[in-house]
Amino acid sequence: MKREIIATDRAPAAVGPYSQAVRVGDLIFTAGQIGIDPATGKLREGLEAQTRQVLDNLRAILEAAGSSLDDVIKATIFLTDIANFATVNAIYGAVFSGQPPARSTVQVAALPLGAEVEIEAVALVRDAQS
Repeated sequence: MKREIIATDRAPAAVGPYSQAVRVGDLIFTAGQIGIDPATGKLREGLEAQTRQVLDNLRAILEAAGSSLDDVIKATIFLTDIANFATVNAIYGAVFSGQPPARSTVQVAALPLGAEVEIEAVALVRDAQS
């Protein structure tokens, strides 16, 4: 099966040896996204702003791959403090309000650049759904 690397300037560029996303068949696997504003290259300040930016970054990557947030089938949320779960969950829930994807949420010791939240996703390619 062919791998296709996905990249868009509407999300932060990869800062290491990884791709923003990879499409294999009818699935898209995103790299974890933190709240970096692609226009400034800087991490947004505050948990709520970071969470919204993470979701905007995922949206941009998925759209570049022919998908959308509506097509996400699995998400993983990484938090530096599980006490922030309710705040992130409220923002996440507003985006994934209809039929939300499967999801895991875990606390981690640290995230790149001092981020408070990171989210990665697996999505279906929109034109491949039946």
